[in-house]
Amino acid sequence: MIKLTVRDYVHIALVAALYVVLTITPPLNAISYGMYQFRVSEMMNFLAFYHRKYIIGVTVGCMIANFYSFGLIDVIVGGGSTLVFVTLGVLLFEKYQKDYLFNGMLNKAFFYFSFFFATSMVTVAMELYFFGAPFLLTWFTTATGELVSLLVGAMVIDKVAKRIAFKG
Repeated sequence: MIKLTVRDYVHIALVAALYVVLTITPPLNAISYGMYQFRVSEMMNFLAFYHRKYIIGVTVGCMIANFYSFGLIDVIVGGGSTLVFVTLGVLLFEKYQKDYLFNGMLNKAFFYFSFFFATSMVTVAMELYFFGAPFLLTWFTTATGELVSLLVGAMVIDKVAKRIAFKG
């Protein structure tokens, strides 16, 4: 069990708030929901590789942002999926965090996590299927949007982490 300090709770709250702002604020909200989505806020998932407290921050942020789409069902499905798959992704790929691909452009752990997390969009596809969206097409489009946003976010977070200490 991680013992959290007041400073940690502030970091968690800031990450959650930033996730919400990057999801629900116009014009980003137009591309953050539904069958075709590209969430800029998903780059925050990579913070969990620097400290596991950020798993809480991105999960809470996702739950709050999802409340604005399909309500409580999206809070449970999306928030639960984020909690499970970000945690699993960190556990599975953390050992690759010091390795890079493409001449140092892309962190190997982030690269693997991006594909892993994109496949988790099956949960979003199942949810949207119950609201009338076609399952396979929805899984493809949400996974593709997720993959692109994560790969771009991987490069952004990796560069920012060289200037800001996310480990603390």
